[in-house]
Amino acid sequence: MTTIEFDVQDMTCGHCAATITDAVKTVDPAGRCDIDIAARRVKVESDFSADRIAAAIARAGFSPVRAAPA
Repeated sequence: MTTIEFDVQDMTCGHCAATITDAVKTVDPAGRCDIDIAARRVKVESDFSADRIAAAIARAGFSPVRAAPA
């Protein structure tokens, strides 16, 4: 699995985090999603591409920007 990180500035609450997690799981049910709401950072461990994960997050109504691992 590859670790992919995104800054998602329009993620502001627990509901947003749950929605993003659900979106990631639609692409990769085996993927792991670690979300830091305060930092507005989403870390995904997945075998799928960053573009595919970002597209799923965007379809859920958010604006993911690929970030360098912290």
